[in-house]
Amino acid sequence: MRFLLGTLFALSALLLGGCQQESGDAHKGVVNATDAKPIEWKLVTSWPKNFPGLGMAPERFAELVTQMSNGRLVVKVYGAGELMPAFEVFDAVSQGTVQMGHSAAYYWKGKVPAAQFFTSIPFGLNAQEMNGWLTYGGGMELWQEVYQPFGIMPLAGGNTGVQMGGWFNKEINSMADLQGLKMRLPGLGGEVLRKAGGVPVTLPGRELYTALQTGAIDATEWVGPFNDLAFGLHKAAKFYYYPGWHEPGTTLEFLVNQQAFDALPADLQAIVKVAAKAINQDMLDEYTTRHIAALESLVNEHGVVIKQFPDEVMAQLAVLSKQVIAEQSTQDATMKKVYDAYIDYEAGVRKYHLISEDAYSRFRQ
Repeated sequence: MRFLLGTLFALSALLLGGCQQESGDAHKGVVNATDAKPIEWKLVTSWPKNFPGLGMAPERFAELVTQMSNGRLVVKVYGAGELMPAFEVFDAVSQGTVQMGHSAAYYWKGKVPAAQFFTSIPFGLNAQEMNGWLTYGGGMELWQEVYQPFGIMPLAGGNTGVQMGGWFNKEINSMADLQGLKMRLPGLGGEVLRKAGGVPVTLPGRELYTALQTGAIDATEWVGPFNDLAFGLHKAAKFYYYPGWHEPGTTLEFLVNQQAFDALPADLQAIVKVAAKAINQDMLDEYTTRHIAALESLVNEHGVVIKQFPDEVMAQLAVLSKQVIAEQSTQDATMKKVYDAYIDYEAGVRKYHLISEDAYSRFRQ
């Protein structure tokens, strides 16, 4: 009996040891899988490194991707000027020099006129409406179609909401005050200013303060109180105008090199898309909140004069905007296709919002 018990004990120990060995081997395989060399991507932006709002969106995106992928996909962010100038992001992603970029689509109007609709157009969709159009109204499919020839996959990468009208060194009392006005104003808004007799200028954000202070430009728009305070624009101009007729719902973009994206396994592709969607909403939430304290600081601590554009000026700019957008859309077949889809969606959402969002805002006032 003692011999039999000893034999059973020995067999049990052997079997248990084998199970533990198999378990250890299996665990070792998992560890080896997670310890595999991570995929490394470079993401270049059109913003200063870690700049509030705009510059933090790609940083937060990179953090999310690393966390959700458990370190399998690592994205390193470079601010404007670190690897390349602010306005070379599109080409860098298209050529595969880097895997990703974060910028604004209207900067590429010279090579992709239709891209302007995917940032913001004068008197166009607001942030909520842009998100609706892109996600469920067919806008994203059009955006992908527009960028496909360049080997780029676009993703919405944030929204500033309705922007401010800009900083001016003189008051705007009539359309006559726009004659000869040199203003940093990108996209179709700049073309509307040109038609009104002004001179649109395109400058990266980090050059705005100096250009305004030295008189190289007479006015500039950037985003709104949160970013404008950070740039110190209140030190270079006296009058702060509203509303931002030129950018009523500015969508930012993540540009993804299509080949690099296709090379990822399916789960990492999903992580990239989901992280971008999270950042798209996060930016709008942050701007909505941060603008409040920043505006109070500009007015109460720095004595900034807040002024509304005269009704006459707004009405004339609205007329000119329709003319400019319609004229430019006839010059490019792709732009015309996007334009038709955009205004069709805008007509529907405007009709609905007249009895919902707009109606509520009127009664709340």
